[in-house]
Amino acid sequence: MRDRKQDSAAGRRAPEPESVLAAIANVPSDPPGLYVVATPIGNLADITLRALRILARADVVACEDTRVTRKLMSRYGLSTPLLSYHEHNAEARRPELMARLAAGEIVALVTDAGTPLVSDPGSRLVEAARAGGHEVYAVPGASAVLAGLVVAGLPADRFWFEGFLPSKQAARRARIADLAGIDGTLVLYEAPHRVAAALADLAEGLGPRPAALARELTKRYETVVRGTLADLAAQLAADGAPKGEIVLIVGPPEPESLVPSLSDAEIDDRLAARAAEIGVKRAAAELAAETGRKRADLYRRALDLGAGGRAPGKGTDGNGPDGKDRDGNGPDGKDRDGQDDG
Repeated sequence: MRDRKQDSAAGRRAPEPESVLAAIANVPSDPPGLYVVATPIGNLADITLRALRILARADVVACEDTRVTRKLMSRYGLSTPLLSYHEHNAEARRPELMARLAAGEIVALVTDAGTPLVSDPGSRLVEAARAGGHEVYAVPGASAVLAGLVVAGLPADRFWFEGFLPSKQAARRARIADLAGIDGTLVLYEAPHRVAAALADLAEGLGPRPAALARELTKRYETVVRGTLADLAAQLAADGAPKGEIVLIVGPPEPESLVPSLSDAEIDDRLAARAAEIGVKRAAAELAAETGRKRADLYRRALDLGAGGRAPGKGTDGNGPDGKDRDGNGPDGKDRDGQDDG
């Protein structure tokens, strides 16, 4: 039998999985429905007691990768059946999960790391469950978005979570131009092999903003590197691609760099005036750079207005009703070989 000294020492240690499950076993039963359960983003200790209770009581756990989720389940002595649910099989799996909900079961939805539906395919299951009249419950917990934001040392009162930028440079730069006018901190995910290129494009598109690169958050080799976007881009260019999961946090723009928003009427006036001087295509590109609006939208708007003294569909730069000019460029700015000509 253990003595008091042993009990005292045990009290200073982290509780064993068995004692954790015993502590939550006395909680009244949970109603049936879909439970969206946050799981650790790296450190398996970062899980809530409620999450463990739901995972223990669920009839099935829908997860991205059963191998990843099984490690978490094994750590806490849980044996609930696992069912793979990811972007490649979601359409086939969803009817089975909906049938379980209709039968009054508890279905837990998890992602490999963090909170489901944040850059993962769970949203359609939640939509289907709601449409089917089933209850959906949030079981909050770890999130790489918030973890990165709070360690970055940048304003956290207003932020925009972007997720992953496009992998191709032209699309990535266009998206960065859209983000330039957001008056808040930006939080992005990026793959290790693309992060150097992404930082270089962010530095070019957003200017000398302060930023932080957080790597392997909550894990043993967690690192947070701070500097301007240009500094971080130069460092990665010299050091090579980092390893692990990456969160980029970019500080907000300086107030004087924000472009005042223009009304639709003001946009129309500016488009008409500039198109008469330099042509529809160049006017749309110029105004897109000034306002942050999409160039293709402004181009079509100018054509609809008959900007430059022409009938709708025919601009002063030789554009026909199909939106293409003499060099084959359409309203998206792409030429015959599909490349962005700026």
